[in-house]
Amino acid sequence: MPTYFYTAKSLNGETKTGTIEVKDEHQLARILHEQGFVLVSANLEEKNRKKKFKISFSFLGGISLTEKMMFIRNLQVMIAAGLPLPRALKTLEAQSKNEKFRKAIFNITEDVNKGNSLSDSLAKYPDIFSELFVSMVKVGEESGTLDNVLKTLEHQLEAENELKSKIKGAMIYPVIIVLTMLGIGILMLILVVPKLAETFKEFNAKLPLTTRITISLGNFLVQRWYILILIIIFFIFLVRVAVKTKSGKKFIDKLILKIPIVSSLIKKTNSAFTVRTLSSLIAAGVPLTRGLEITASTLGNSYFKEAILTAVEEVKKGEKLSSVLERYQDLYLPIVVQMVAVGEETGETSSILAKLADFFEQEVSNITKNLTSIIEPIVMLVIGAAVGFFAISMIQPMYSMLGAIQ
Repeated sequence: MPTYFYTAKSLNGETKTGTIEVKDEHQLARILHEQGFVLVSANLEEKNRKKKFKISFSFLGGISLTEKMMFIRNLQVMIAAGLPLPRALKTLEAQSKNEKFRKAIFNITEDVNKGNSLSDSLAKYPDIFSELFVSMVKVGEESGTLDNVLKTLEHQLEAENELKSKIKGAMIYPVIIVLTMLGIGILMLILVVPKLAETFKEFNAKLPLTTRITISLGNFLVQRWYILILIIIFFIFLVRVAVKTKSGKKFIDKLILKIPIVSSLIKKTNSAFTVRTLSSLIAAGVPLTRGLEITASTLGNSYFKEAILTAVEEVKKGEKLSSVLERYQDLYLPIVVQMVAVGEETGETSSILAKLADFFEQEVSNITKNLTSIIEPIVMLVIGAAVGFFAISMIQPMYSMLGAIQ
């Protein structure tokens, strides 16, 4: 594990420095939090910097989820200890290493000093603080439970981050395998096929259709490789444009929901996001209809988003949420409908949805663990078919040539 040199401060102003071996800054902040200190700065020792290569996107103006979680955690600790909000924000400004984030916190502190609420100040930075973030802070301010709301929000973001990380991690291996094999295939077509084509031409060999297709593809890549690059760029551009249009996004989302293995993962992931976000909002005191509107804005799949927005309108008319979700059992599993119904009957919707979120997150975790073992045979079959096609295309004319020589 890497060793960090850190500086931390307690709420009464005591400064603490030292070195410690931890997995990352997240774990370091948690340890210090338990000791009653707030992490101000943390740097890898020189010997570890050489061993660990870390890519930072701060220069692109991006603010990582980890930075936001650190902001929430430290703000919650200071507010719970009775530290005035402007002073807490000033401390967090000094702690931030991201220039964009530091400027945003500085401006937010200035707004708060002028008498504006924290939620209104945060709302001026929608690219940093989501609607979910702002809404929960607003409820916390109105109810006087901002520290509890921030703790709930931190848990929400941690769960969301963990879920996304597991899905991305599960997809890395198959993507690397596919990209590697595509690279090898292109090199074979560029370097090997043209030489074999010259040999076949010298012997005036009769070429089958598969061989002619392979040679044509190889010649195309050698002579007009730039067209392939333009096609790839155009395809990426087309997908990006399609995703930004309502009809294009719906088509892609529907297509994803039809893919056997991916469909189950998408449904359970969106279900987890739905119940986790709604649980956090209800626990914070956000009204159900407003909570549903915010939840809809956090969902990636347009079909799930439409289902929740429909639920908003129906709930406003007096219909139960469970009754509305029952119409969308092709998206939300029956367990979601039943658990929501139990929550409505008992008045414990928030806690029940939190437990349901834990269940779905565990389900997604299990799927992602097995995803590689499920996808690997499929990828190998596709690669095997491609290799077989190439081998037959090149070997068949060779046998014909050998037969003619004999």
